[in-house]
Amino acid sequence: MADIRNFTLNFGPAHPAAHGVLRLVLEMDGEVIERADPHIGLLHRGTEKLAESKIYNQNIGYMDRLDYVSMMCNEHAYVRSIEQLMGIEAPIRAQYIRTLFDEVTRILNHLMWIGAHGLDVGAMTMFLYAFREREDLMDAYEAVSGARMHATYYRPGGVYRDLPDTMPQYEESRWKSAGKVKDLNESRSGSLLDFLEDFTNRFPHCVDEYETLLTDNRIWKQRLVDIGIVSADKAKQYGFTGAMLRGSGVAWDLRKKQPYAAYDKVDFDIPIGTNGDSYDRYLVRVQEMRESNRIMKQCIDWLRKNPGDVMLHDSPVGSMKRADMKGGMEALIKHFKSSTEGYVLPEGQVYSAVEHPKGEFGIYLVSDGSNKPFRMKIRAPGFVHLSAMDMMVRGHMLSDVVTIIGTQDIVFGEVDR
Repeated sequence: MADIRNFTLNFGPAHPAAHGVLRLVLEMDGEVIERADPHIGLLHRGTEKLAESKIYNQNIGYMDRLDYVSMMCNEHAYVRSIEQLMGIEAPIRAQYIRTLFDEVTRILNHLMWIGAHGLDVGAMTMFLYAFREREDLMDAYEAVSGARMHATYYRPGGVYRDLPDTMPQYEESRWKSAGKVKDLNESRSGSLLDFLEDFTNRFPHCVDEYETLLTDNRIWKQRLVDIGIVSADKAKQYGFTGAMLRGSGVAWDLRKKQPYAAYDKVDFDIPIGTNGDSYDRYLVRVQEMRESNRIMKQCIDWLRKNPGDVMLHDSPVGSMKRADMKGGMEALIKHFKSSTEGYVLPEGQVYSAVEHPKGEFGIYLVSDGSNKPFRMKIRAPGFVHLSAMDMMVRGHMLSDVVTIIGTQDIVFGEVDR
């Protein structure tokens, strides 16, 4: 019988490199990809529609679950859209706290990415290294919000509460000796700012370790160099943002070009690539972690010296101080009504975007003058990057599809929202 070489392959969704619920239908000539068709719809949550039935504050929690690796950055775009529509601005201390936690989130995202990308192409150790530092930053999330992932910490008008003065401590157990607990608690004996400062002092050495494992690794370079090349023009035509665009040599970063929060008050650089391949995007993200560490140091320094309010208490969006709420019946009624009925936004529409770890994450919000969004549309970077999958994998081998999924840094919560 004739040897038929053209065939269609179903890649995912139950595939270790298909990241959640990605399904690709690949048309192949032998092992060479001729066409890739991403199929989405296996997760669909209807987030944008659900938002229309909830008061504005109750939608903040949905943002965390869109990209569950970049939680607070999603919240930032949403609360900024509400603030812009109301014409209010959070206090300066809240802006610095948001900047600090945006960068904590960026490092969290890139650590997850470098671990998963390494795992996809066969570097298992990288995953274990990355999760070591993720654990510390998750503790910082938990300290401010009570949750390790879905924080709901940013609120219209500021943040939920100021940074805590103490950190949770490890306790002696059958798994941890007294000496080990003492070492673990050394960086936790002060405030959250002390803990994060200790982290920023340690982290550059950790990034050096990641680079020792990967940057000049012969196998890593064989798997990434010249794979998924996207020219600067192509990247712009396809609507790329974030590291996907900067890897192609375009120095576009909303934190610099359209500053928000306290980004115009901190100093950092925009790393860019030269070839637009998977290896360049890897180098860009590694350098971004170093730049995020720089921004965190500056925010910590400013927050130590400048106490102040972190919430607009005299605004319709402001939460009531607990002591006032418990001190009188009228205040309690006001608190109850604001919690259940929310607040009303003026009629109008707004688009608010932030420099999310994966690219430009935007919220287009339409208000009809009620206490719920009339329409909400989410501009998710992962969705745009996935739409270029066919262009990026065409002519590559099947094994390169795994590398290209990794370099896109896709999380399906925001793609299939």
